[in-house]
Amino acid sequence: QVQVEESGGGLVQPGGSLELSCVASRSIILTADIGWYREAPGQRREFVARVARDGAIVYADSVKGRFTVSRDNDKNTVFLQMHNLKSEDTAVYYCNGHLPIFNLDYWGQGTQVTVSS
Repeated sequence: QVQVEESGGGLVQPGGSLELSCVASRSIILTADIGWYREAPGQRREFVARVARDGAIVYADSVKGRFTVSRDNDKNTVFLQMHNLKSEDTAVYYCNGHLPIFNLDYWGQGTQVTVSS
């Protein structure tokens, strides 16, 4: 059973673009704030972007103007469009479904994004 599952990672050259998808269970997509996080080798997992249940969007400063997060509830999917990618964007990207009322978090297995020439 799918709770939260990411896809779309891969190898891209600096300056390139990539789109990640996060498919979530219906109950999660309708009730949770959906966030993207990333974890580079030897570093702590960090926040990237979030789209709340009410549509409010927040980005980390490091990705503002380059990344766009959106949600399509009909498709149970949240997207992360990434443009002008840099080597420092290389990381495993994780999707998170956060239910504030229960303080519950659902994490996917992650998808690898590698930016390299």
